[in-house]
Amino acid sequence: MSSIRLADLAQQLDAELHGDGDIAISGIASMQSATGGKITFLANSRYREQLAHCKADAVVLTEADLEWCPSAALVVKDPYLTYARMAQILDTTPSPAENIGPGAVVSPQARLGTNVAIGANAVIESGAELGDNVVIGAGCFVGKKTRIGAGTRLWANVSVYHEVVIGENCLVQSGTVIGADGFGYANDRGNWVKIPQLGSVIIGDRVEIGACTTIDRGALDNTQIGNGVIIDNQCQIAHNVIIGDNTAVAGGVIMAGSLKIGRYCMIGGASVINGHMEICDKVTVTGMGMVMRPITEPGVYSSGIPLQANKAWRKTAALVMNIDDMNKRLKAIERKTGKDN
Repeated sequence: MSSIRLADLAQQLDAELHGDGDIAISGIASMQSATGGKITFLANSRYREQLAHCKADAVVLTEADLEWCPSAALVVKDPYLTYARMAQILDTTPSPAENIGPGAVVSPQARLGTNVAIGANAVIESGAELGDNVVIGAGCFVGKKTRIGAGTRLWANVSVYHEVVIGENCLVQSGTVIGADGFGYANDRGNWVKIPQLGSVIIGDRVEIGACTTIDRGALDNTQIGNGVIIDNQCQIAHNVIIGDNTAVAGGVIMAGSLKIGRYCMIGGASVINGHMEICDKVTVTGMGMVMRPITEPGVYSSGIPLQANKAWRKTAALVMNIDDMNKRLKAIERKTGKDN
């Protein structure tokens, strides 16, 4: 889209227009960098004084901030949510592929819906099913009997192993691997014996998966990702993990096998979560959390020590190393004073 009338944009966003509706909007910019033809947004009233210096032709804001705005405005209840929807309308991201690219290898036994695009050098194996309007980027691999739902897009060099199911209107970024073997082995007197991973990966609708994330297939049952889940870059989702609907997982998270995470959870970046346990709905784990036990009550959970100057951290570490000895001495004093009860 080259540009859109401000009035038409307001109508699509269900926003209240203030000012000239004929202004042509060609894109979105921050308040600091916006110039003519751009629209911006004010999500926090603490920054309303910046409106006087903003050069955008229009601003998305709330009714409470309107009187500080010298330009045209779109008044809404939630400017940040409106920004997200506006960005979709004005999105200029190209498609991962168009038509059937050169060098693409599509098995005659694959089933393709209408308006499917497959990029250069992609491979679609036998028995695979691609729904209507599916887009497969250059260099992707889609394994045997895998099913990909309508409107789903895979960016370049995504690998989807055999018999995986991906729902409708999903987005998978480059370098992601879905359906690789889970980490399953038995030990025979020091030698590792591989356990074939016979399950699959089942991904719901409207799921977004970041670049270079790995979702392993199940050992016997399936790894399952619910509807509306968003997963950031470079995450490891081990075999037989189940993630509930609309949960968000930030970058660098590691999930061990047979973990079950509820709906509407938020997992902070670089967190590590133990396997063979359950986290209930509506749990937030802050960044770098180490979750070693089940969580049964909704709420916000944290672990780890915030960054300190090295000198202070060394003292903290020394105290931690001596906690056991300090505890023993405290209990001995309590016994002598009769306060241990």
